[in-house]
Amino acid sequence: MENIKSKKKIRFNEEAIAGLLFVLLPILGFLLFTAGPFIFSIFASFTSWDSMTDLTEIFTMDEVDREFFYVGFENYKEMFADIDFWRSLWNTIFYMIGIPIGMMWALSLAISFNKELPGVKAYRVIYYIPVVSSIVAVSLLWKWIYNGDYGLLNQFLRWIFHAEGTNWLENEHTVKPSIMAMCIWRGVGGTALLYLGGLQNLPKSYYEAARMDGASNWTIFWKITWPLMKPISFFIIITGIINGAQLIVEPQIMVPNGGTNYSAGTIVFYIWQHAFGSYDAKGYACAAAWFLAVLIFIVTAVQFKLNKSSNNYLE
Repeated sequence: MENIKSKKKIRFNEEAIAGLLFVLLPILGFLLFTAGPFIFSIFASFTSWDSMTDLTEIFTMDEVDREFFYVGFENYKEMFADIDFWRSLWNTIFYMIGIPIGMMWALSLAISFNKELPGVKAYRVIYYIPVVSSIVAVSLLWKWIYNGDYGLLNQFLRWIFHAEGTNWLENEHTVKPSIMAMCIWRGVGGTALLYLGGLQNLPKSYYEAARMDGASNWTIFWKITWPLMKPISFFIIITGIINGAQLIVEPQIMVPNGGTNYSAGTIVFYIWQHAFGSYDAKGYACAAAWFLAVLIFIVTAVQFKLNKSSNNYLE
């Protein structure tokens, strides 16, 4: 009996070691490329670190260099005093106006796609193509559409309405709505697919009972469809806010300089400029990145709290 127990123990130890070896590489990767930079960025946000400073010299600095390197909360004070920072934050919030607009458009498409109509599968594919297309390619395409001299949008305005358009991406009043419209167009197919999956799994008995009671289509939508779509809507809002707060590729390609009076640059674009652009202030960029991280956390926590207080979908 003791021999059997010892053999089982040895076998268990061998399996445990094999299992640890399998997960060792991902754990090391996480520590080196995620947890390590995550912790270091907190430290760097209180320093004047730039690309000219060798990280190996941080702990061997003399007293004068150390006082210059460790700046405390100066990065945060400078950030809050920078008008471009507040403009980038406002631009980021403005782009998020497209989240509810895209949700309404996507839900209407999903309701249409959920019907047995001729060619409905082809329309699903057409609307989903921008989602799986390259962001760079889509941004370059829309940059050409918005061009003030030969862009397709201005040509359309001339042919149809005999009106002269503006240079949409260089005008500080039109650049944000233009980029937001492109982002809505690109993401509506994926959002519609989520809503479509939810619609196809709704209980049919609710709709049959409502029609037997003589409920109108609007009443059915408002009292049944929309409440049952709340979990999906909540997921779309949370992911939309997180992705919207990290928006950078589209404005960076369409308006590389941030736009007139920094009218198009997002907060992540602002961070990128200071970390890898002409500013070369990586400590300052870490401070801005941590501000963004805390802001996303707060907004997400509020959304979870609001969703938890209204989890009774059918009232």
